[in-house]
Amino acid sequence: MADQSFHLVKTLDGVRYEIDTDRARLDMRAVHGFLATSHWARGIPMAVLQRAVRRSLPFGLYKDNRQIGFARVVTDHATFAYLADVFVLEDERGQGLGRWLVAGILAHPALQGLRRWLLGTRDAHGLYQKLGFDAPPAPFGFLERLDDSVYETAAEPRRSRLRRAI
Repeated sequence: MADQSFHLVKTLDGVRYEIDTDRARLDMRAVHGFLATSHWARGIPMAVLQRAVRRSLPFGLYKDNRQIGFARVVTDHATFAYLADVFVLEDERGQGLGRWLVAGILAHPALQGLRRWLLGTRDAHGLYQKLGFDAPPAPFGFLERLDDSVYETAAEPRRSRLRRAI
């Protein structure tokens, strides 16, 4: 997916905050450090995270040029987007930065006109509802196919796993 440059800046109490989509600026060690211990991506190998970031539209959140948050969007750029891996470091929470990050993502020019946005959250419903997200109406429901052990075998070459499955 080609990078689509996007940059937002705000100052809060004299501190400069930025959101942008510059992949080269991402601190992948910091992103991996958070996600690998999160409840939704626990144990994610760095190589898997790097592939996920390459194949999605990533957003970094920075405070004085230090990465303090992240999110990415998986999309077809026509009808659908999935907001994933949203986080703000714990020490930086409570200032509205998560809401600003998500609002910035929703404002990205390449993500306008999409019919459906999805995301999953365990404990941030209030944040997302303020930005227009809500539970889908009945009888719409999501189904899931989850492999909790996939990160344990992610280091194996993909072809060898496929051959064993066939």
